[in-house]
Amino acid sequence: MPLSINTNYAAVTASANLARNNDLLMKSMARLASGKRIIDTADDAGGLAVAMKLNSSIEKLKGVSSNIKNAISFLDVQDGIMQGAAGILERMSELKSLSQDVLKNSADINTYNTEFKNLQVQLYQMSKEKFNGVSLFATKTTSTGSIDAVFGNDNSGTDNTISIFTTEGGVSGPKVSIHKAVILSAITFQEGRVSINKAFGASGTITFAATTSANARELADFETSFFTQAIENVASLRAQNGGAMSRLEFATSNLDRTRANLEASYGQIMDVDIAEESTRLAKYQILVQASASMLAQANMMPNSAMMLLG
Repeated sequence: MPLSINTNYAAVTASANLARNNDLLMKSMARLASGKRIIDTADDAGGLAVAMKLNSSIEKLKGVSSNIKNAISFLDVQDGIMQGAAGILERMSELKSLSQDVLKNSADINTYNTEFKNLQVQLYQMSKEKFNGVSLFATKTTSTGSIDAVFGNDNSGTDNTISIFTTEGGVSGPKVSIHKAVILSAITFQEGRVSINKAFGASGTITFAATTSANARELADFETSFFTQAIENVASLRAQNGGAMSRLEFATSNLDRTRANLEASYGQIMDVDIAEESTRLAKYQILVQASASMLAQANMMPNSAMMLLG
């Protein structure tokens, strides 16, 4: 190899190696600092594209999971109110029995009637409860419809339901329909069957619209069997509530497993292997030091030419 002053090939080569090794060292340090294998798009363009789609699915599933938990909370609140309604009906049944005691005078009966009327008002007010502005109970088949939602009819078309989507597919994926329980219809009885056309209401119209105890019905208007049937109906609604809640809980479990698997797949693409990258870091540190040392030595080579010129 000729000895020259203008072009120091050894120094140029050593400098190029030093720059390349230094870049690799910086990249390795960035990976270890961030925990990510892909720092720039050029590191793995295809892998990054897949990871972005996986991450999008993961974020969607987080939203779906939140929605399902809200639906479970909706059913929890609804069931709590129905449990309270069943307690009121049990008390009404007790009042009916107490009112049939022949040893009670008219003042006693009036006392029972007063409590009975107040409990009617309480039942009506409980049926108007909402969850985050959404009605917990239904009287119509749809939120804006005019057809009465009737307890005991085919649930597919005669009560008000809310669809809860259980996958990232939204409307195109599977769903769980939760019911706005028809509690007013469930505690209404007429001619041996349930109907919302007869309940605790003013005489004449006989609808469940008791907002004050003044227009509530009397204990004498009902047989003991009415309360037994009403309690059974509420129990049926609670069972319906429990079934929907069970489905949602299973959907949540399945969703959590799916999200965990997607996160594992995302991690395989994006996360750095610390052990492997630490080994690379040590290698690049040595190469940078060696390249710097060789560059220093290569820069000393033109001194030999000065000896010849002297």
